[in-house]
Amino acid sequence: MNLPLPPALRRLMAVLYPNRLWLAAGAALALLAALAAIGLMAVSGWFISAMALAGASGAAINYYTPAAAIRAFAILRSGGRYGERVVTHDATLRGLAGLRSWLFRRLIPLAPVRLSALRSADLFARLRADIDALEHFYLAVLVPAAVALVSVAAGLLLCLIVLPAAAPALLLGALSAGVLLPAWMQRRAAADAGQAVLEAAELRGMLLDAIRGHAELLAWGGVAAHSAHVDALAARLDARRTRVDLLQGVTGGLVGLLAQLTLLGVLALGLTAVHGGSLAPPLLVMLSLLTLASFEVIAPLSEALAQWRGTLASARRVFELADASPAFVEPDMSPALPPAPAVVFENARLRYTEDVPWALDGVDLSLAPGARVAVVGPSGAGKSSLLAALLKFYPLQSGRVWFGGRPVEALQGDALRRHVAVIAQETVLFNLSLLDNLLLAAPEADAGRIERAVRLAQLEPFVASLPEGYDTVLGEAGARVSGGEARRIAIARALLQDAPVLVLDEPTEGLDTRTARDLYAALDAAARNRTLLLITHRLSGLAQLVDEVVVMDAGRVVERLPVKDYLAYERIA
Repeated sequence: MNLPLPPALRRLMAVLYPNRLWLAAGAALALLAALAAIGLMAVSGWFISAMALAGASGAAINYYTPAAAIRAFAILRSGGRYGERVVTHDATLRGLAGLRSWLFRRLIPLAPVRLSALRSADLFARLRADIDALEHFYLAVLVPAAVALVSVAAGLLLCLIVLPAAAPALLLGALSAGVLLPAWMQRRAAADAGQAVLEAAELRGMLLDAIRGHAELLAWGGVAAHSAHVDALAARLDARRTRVDLLQGVTGGLVGLLAQLTLLGVLALGLTAVHGGSLAPPLLVMLSLLTLASFEVIAPLSEALAQWRGTLASARRVFELADASPAFVEPDMSPALPPAPAVVFENARLRYTEDVPWALDGVDLSLAPGARVAVVGPSGAGKSSLLAALLKFYPLQSGRVWFGGRPVEALQGDALRRHVAVIAQETVLFNLSLLDNLLLAAPEADAGRIERAVRLAQLEPFVASLPEGYDTVLGEAGARVSGGEARRIAIARALLQDAPVLVLDEPTEGLDTRTARDLYAALDAAARNRTLLLITHRLSGLAQLVDEVVVMDAGRVVERLPVKDYLAYERIA
């Protein structure tokens, strides 16, 4: 088939190259099964007609050799088809698993900057649905095309040997059914097949939004409107898929019609040769069945090319995501850091997009080893952006952040973040056991370390209340725990990391006053000999945890003063 291979699929072949032996073995077995099926049809037709003629005329015939050939072809066809199913699907699964791992490795450096504009449903669709769709490239396009090309070529060669006059008819029928008809099908189905991939991804996102925001939709009466949008999109998607399916049905019927027309042409030419005495009747039967068997390997091509545009769209979506440039270029080596690193923000300027105000607008802030500083200010003042810049989540437009005497750009992200334990404003829990969620911070931690972190985080009563203790599964996104319990789990996880710098982003959010006070007391003990940066808007308990307060507003540090002076000023105000 004379189809140019687009760049996305050339790259896909490069990614699948490590599994080339499995892919080649699967294609070889598929070819073996196809050739055996064609040979079985051809030899069987010749043998049955030859035996009939021999019986009618009383002539002797050697039936041992063709009978053995028929048995051999039957065994090869059955064994080849079984082996082809096993090997091609195993090769496909190996290739898709490798491709999925490759894409996930490419995604890690992109988070969170390059991925923040994408819905989680879209990311998941590219990791799963789009990659799964790429199996059509091998199973439904490459293998059938290779099998059809070789099998039809073999059939044409045999036709040239037995009846050269019928070869043009077989070639014309094969080209019409294997090239012209699939090309027409591909053009007609291209728009719908490609757009269906995009609409399916959009539909997944809308359904995920409905699930996550179901409470809000119910509260604000938006269920009907959202359902209408989902129904409309699903209807468009179904209509596209129906049109593609209809084209596949029409094309399948046309392939069958071309097979019958080609058979008629071969029969007409063959009967002329038989009457002229240049062709034995059993050979005409063989050519007739050979023609039908050849079209059996051509038939899958039209259906395969109907999905070609969708496969291309999925490949482009995968590689478009993988080709995004990371916000940071990680150094090959990360220099050693001191056990008690200082943190310095030097004229740091950061904004997330060009059309929004500066989140950090020339921030100068230093934290000596062992310092305990709270950063306060109204929402949007830039408090959490300090954390984003410190952890190399977002790059600065100008200025610099120093950690342990090194600019963060010179440090590998993983090495930097091992020295910073973070309790983020939004707690992320996985659908794993409590123990597994805790061990994310320190997989090597023993029971003693875990129990100490749980005790300091005021989490012991919660653990005692769980039906299976530490082995209790917390549910999707921690659905089985309250907001306050999730926050304490996050604190225990951060304490388990035992990093020299501890960053607390609203650690008492969702906790009552008494629990917050007890937690601050526990954090006071846990933060000894550590640098502590507390981001908060709650004033109660500050004095027992920090020594200084930094006030931010509009991305700037407007004041820095001892905690007692700040609290006294707040009481007066």
